[in-house]
Amino acid sequence: MKDSKSETAAARVAVLMGSQSDAEQMQPASDVLRELGVAHEVVVTSAHRSPDKTAAYAREAADRGIRVLIVGAGRAAHLAGAVAANTDLPVLGVPLDSGSLRGLDALLSTVQMPKGVPVATLAIGSAGAANAGVLAAQILALSDTGLAAKLSDRKKAQAAAVAGRVRTVDVGD
Repeated sequence: MKDSKSETAAARVAVLMGSQSDAEQMQPASDVLRELGVAHEVVVTSAHRSPDKTAAYAREAADRGIRVLIVGAGRAAHLAGAVAANTDLPVLGVPLDSGSLRGLDALLSTVQMPKGVPVATLAIGSAGAANAGVLAAQILALSDTGLAAKLSDRKKAQAAAVAGRVRTVDVGD
C-alpha cells in the first residue's frame, strides 16, 4: 500500500490492517480517500500480535484528529472489534479474503459484534475497502460542504459513465 506519511499531519481517517499482506486489498480505501482529497494515514497493527499497540492507537486516534477508522482484517478478523472496543469513533470493518474460506470467516467475525460495540461492515475484499473509503468520506462530509460537493460530483461522474454504456438491443419482430 502506498505510504500516506505526507498526509499524516492532518489525517482525518486512519486505514488499519493486521498485516502488510493485506495492503493490496486495502489499497482501494486509500485510493478513494486520495481522490477526494481526504488526508489519511495507513497503519499496520495486529489485534493478536501487537494488542497493546492496537489498543493505544485506537484510544489516541481522536486526540490526533482522526474522525473515522477503516479497519481491514482476514481470517479471525478481530482487529476491527479490538479497535472499536477502544474508541468512540466510527469503525468501518473490511473483511479480507484470505485463507480457505475466501473471506466468509472474516465477514462473520466482523459483522457479529456484541451489542454496544458496533463495527459497520462492508463487503469482502477490495470492493469493501473502496466502499469504506467512500463511506468514511460521507461521514466527514456531514460537516464539510466542500467534501460533500466532491462526493456529489463523483456520484454524477459514475452515473454518466454508466449512461454512456447503454445500448439498444434489437430483439426482432
